[in-house]
Amino acid sequence: MAKLWQKENQKTDAKIEQFTIGNDPLYDLKLAKYDVLGSLAHITMLEKVGILKSEELNPLLKELKNISKEIAQGNFEIENGIEDVHSQIEFLLTQRLGDLGKKIHAGRSRNDQVLVDLKLFMREEIKQIVGQIEQLFDLLISKSNAHQKDLLPGYTHLQVAMPSSFGLWFGAYAESLVEDIELFEAAYRLSNKNPLGSGAGYGTNFPLDRQLTTDLLGFEAPHVNVVNAQLSRGKTELFVVTAIAQLANTLGRLAMDVCLYNSQNFGFIELPSELTTGSSIMPHKKNPDVAELLRGKSNKMKALPSQLVLLSSNLPSGYHREFQLTKEVLMPAIEEIKDCLEITHYMISNIKIKPDLLADAKYDVIFSVEEVNKLVLSGVPFREAYQIVGNQIEKGEYSYKSRVLHHTHLGSIGNLGNEQIQQLKNIAWARFQFEKAEKAENALLS
Repeated sequence: MAKLWQKENQKTDAKIEQFTIGNDPLYDLKLAKYDVLGSLAHITMLEKVGILKSEELNPLLKELKNISKEIAQGNFEIENGIEDVHSQIEFLLTQRLGDLGKKIHAGRSRNDQVLVDLKLFMREEIKQIVGQIEQLFDLLISKSNAHQKDLLPGYTHLQVAMPSSFGLWFGAYAESLVEDIELFEAAYRLSNKNPLGSGAGYGTNFPLDRQLTTDLLGFEAPHVNVVNAQLSRGKTELFVVTAIAQLANTLGRLAMDVCLYNSQNFGFIELPSELTTGSSIMPHKKNPDVAELLRGKSNKMKALPSQLVLLSSNLPSGYHREFQLTKEVLMPAIEEIKDCLEITHYMISNIKIKPDLLADAKYDVIFSVEEVNKLVLSGVPFREAYQIVGNQIEKGEYSYKSRVLHHTHLGSIGNLGNEQIQQLKNIAWARFQFEKAEKAENALLS
């Protein structure tokens, strides 16, 4: 079957064709719904500027919406011999509407077509990821409030340091998620710019109305300069995977804590049997494989930005075929981080914390700072108080019977500040304004 770019009597070697296409049709299926959206906006604009006749627009709109329904029902495929999703949709339109179907490509290139598809795809996927982060955030805040008074040893250098609490632990990761969202917002802002109308990267002599397609697709703004629109290929994906990598870093550290705290040597939490696996020879084993795999997957995702940076290194302006490979980094990464968010939520929902951990005499030393501060409050200079308590510990004369803590400042054991963290979260989430894009897409398909 002839390609969109193929000229009469031109034929590509089958081996070359297979190498250049690679796995692209598999990933292109994820873009099908967005290709339809981009086409709906594009032809609506073409009719307004006089490139399509009004009587031509309605049949094209109707058939594109039919294809959209087929995609939603799982009845869409990229047929053998058809190069990509853009070609498949144009082929279906031509099959059903004859030569009229061939008119939709006027004023655009596959370059800006795939750009707009990817922008719409990333915009939607960020929305889904942010929704999952919100669910995990809500769970962590709930756990933090429920376990505010359950004390936990705090560590530095993997040595007991000062009293902490499960309230602090859960709340810390909740706030960390809010900070991770800052990167997703940056990725969303870049994903929410319209490249349509940039053509192959140098515009066209058609009088395109790029603001109209921007509005129809619910984009925040267009990429103004057509060359810069093409420069955003690879750059937008890099923003997205950088946000994913940072989120993975947070999930990985949480998973590592779970591995440590679940081990017998720590014994701070317990994973139910359903969340563990056994050993083939050691009947006592309950291995935290979920947390370990979560840690491993998170570590793997930290390499994502490097992959995309290297993929686009030393490329001049304009389109290059390497950009096709960004899908092979981006799309599996999105699926993996969503899977990790889901399993993290499940794991945190089911862990059981052990109360009264610091009642054990072995944790007396963890209250040494409390003893120093008690002396300071009685008028002893801090350096002198430090020496007094330090000498007591060295001589084996130190003991601390009281387990009552008086931490009252913001963000401490007695004042978690979860209300402020919740406010920060609400502000961060509101900035996305997902509803604008959703409303525009629904209007195009209605």
